[in-house]
Amino acid sequence: MDDGSGNRFWVYPAWVKGIFQERRKWTFRVLNAILFLTPWIKINGQQLVQIDLSARQMLVAGSVYTPRDTIFLVIALLFSAFLLFFVTSMWGRVWCGYACPQTVFLETFVHWIENRIEGSRGKRMALDRGPWNAEKIRKKAAKWSIFLAASALISMTFVSWFTGTTPLWTGQASAAAYGSVAVFTAIMFIDLAWFREQFCNYLCPYARFQGVLAGPNSLIITYHEKRGEPRRKKGLPKSEQGHCIDCNKCVAVCPAGIDIRDGYQLECIGCAKCIDACAPIMAKIGHDNLVSYTTAVEEAGGETKSVRLRPALYVVAMLALSVSFAGLLAARHPLDATVNRAPGSLFTVDEDGSVRNTFFLQVTNRRFVQEPASVTVTVDGLPDAEVIVPPIQLETGTPVTVPLVIRTPAGSVAERTRDIQVHVSADFDAIVVPTTFKTDARSN
Repeated sequence: MDDGSGNRFWVYPAWVKGIFQERRKWTFRVLNAILFLTPWIKINGQQLVQIDLSARQMLVAGSVYTPRDTIFLVIALLFSAFLLFFVTSMWGRVWCGYACPQTVFLETFVHWIENRIEGSRGKRMALDRGPWNAEKIRKKAAKWSIFLAASALISMTFVSWFTGTTPLWTGQASAAAYGSVAVFTAIMFIDLAWFREQFCNYLCPYARFQGVLAGPNSLIITYHEKRGEPRRKKGLPKSEQGHCIDCNKCVAVCPAGIDIRDGYQLECIGCAKCIDACAPIMAKIGHDNLVSYTTAVEEAGGETKSVRLRPALYVVAMLALSVSFAGLLAARHPLDATVNRAPGSLFTVDEDGSVRNTFFLQVTNRRFVQEPASVTVTVDGLPDAEVIVPPIQLETGTPVTVPLVIRTPAGSVAERTRDIQVHVSADFDAIVVPTTFKTDARSN
């Protein structure tokens, strides 16, 4: 945070327990499990998910996706975007408070570690304001060392998604891989030790456009000013006092360093810490919570619309994308093949009158196999055709291009152009590629 003079205003969020924090803990556990455990899950000796940038391919559950499958990535990204739009229009910044990696790392590592090493909010503030003595040096060194170790762990795990866990963690990866780990470790350490909530306030693009996506019917964290104000203070008649006792608990626990009582603010990430902090205070004095998830419409005395046009359009878009993705995935073959005519050559007439067409056949195995797969090629549509193709052995994800010659006896084809089908098959799949066979014959 910035105090308005250009100086950094450090945020010291207090530790708080409550129903919403328990829910957040479970989402953090699930997301951390996905990040740290997924690279170690293997199918037939290969990672469940691996993005191999050098080979320009992505391995998912034993299937290999190449640049020819970019449509799947486009649909997945569009679906994610519409999902984020839908979630924001319905529930505000719930993504920021419950699922954003920045929030997960801050809650999992930064706030938890600081609370264990440096103590409560007041103790942390006093430690930072105090002189550099032996205790401060010891605690800061311990905290920063753990931050560095956590940054290295996160970076190693992240790079494992691209290079593979086994080569990276056993020292067999490339220098570029370990250089990437070093760079990401430095970035993560700066983020955990210093940048923190500033990323949400100044760099995150979602924080900028979420205000456009949300509306008066979107769920946000709201302070109920009508019941809370005026705050209790000496000299004010009890009949004129609101329920807020000005304990500042909601301010102390806020990881963004804002006061929810000042109204809804862009910096609010919807983490509900202020709700959990206010609930026990109000319970002790016999009042309902002054901070809750609600909508601007409800706060104004209206009724929130559960069905609205814009979220409905987002749902329609997501359904259309889901159907398209499922359809394309169902039609996708583990074996991919293309047949292209050799440049500058329609056909060749041999001395014996037979006609040859020369093609280039490219075959790709898009399924992981332990041993190279053998491929056979046949042609349908030319009964007397001779198919000449060299032996093909396919590795996983590596395209193989070979010449394909199709020859027919003299006079066996009456048409100048005949449609044919090239059948390419392996032991795990078969695919048919349509093309044409050209001759010097005249149409009847």
